[in-house]
Amino acid sequence: MPDWDATYAQAPAGLFGSEPNEYLREIMARSDVRLRTALCLADGDGRNSRFLAALGVRVTAVDLSSVAVANGQALDALAGLTVERFAADLDTWRPPAGRTWDAVFLMYLQAPWPTRRAALAAGWSALAAGGWMVLEGFADTPQPSTLGPGKSELLYRLDMTLAELPDHDIVEALTGRVRLSEGPRHRGLADVIRLAVRKPLQANSTA
Repeated sequence: MPDWDATYAQAPAGLFGSEPNEYLREIMARSDVRLRTALCLADGDGRNSRFLAALGVRVTAVDLSSVAVANGQALDALAGLTVERFAADLDTWRPPAGRTWDAVFLMYLQAPWPTRRAALAAGWSALAAGGWMVLEGFADTPQPSTLGPGKSELLYRLDMTLAELPDHDIVEALTGRVRLSEGPRHRGLADVIRLAVRKPLQANSTA
């Protein structure tokens, strides 16, 4: 795994630029998305959470790197925004009992499958009934694009991801090629999965 503390220490102005993820923008532009609260997992130094906060959403953001969290807090202050930030390992972090959010965003968590699986479980348990789980990541395809982590164990498969989200309602679920333009590290053609699902308002019954 990369040394994210060292990586973020070299980029106090923003490792992935200042603009939010384009898929997150698209989701927030939907007429059926009206969020009061959001949880951003693996949020880095906060380009996505700051965008949400600027829209008036109360945001909680989690990242493994304490340096990324500190950079995010400094950038929040410069922008005049407030985001609840803390450092935690998504392999073991779980939401506080009884606390839920209207949406959970998991954008480009580049980690081995056990970590991603733990993050999906934590995010799903943190999601309020009727809430949105939104994810984008580099896809595992037969001939992947050159943009991405370059290691197959860090790539996403849509079927494996959906299997970790019980009783979900799919709004969008696709694997395809898009042109990213989100700062120097996410620029160019990329094979990605894009996923937006909702947690049902009540548990599905098989009776």
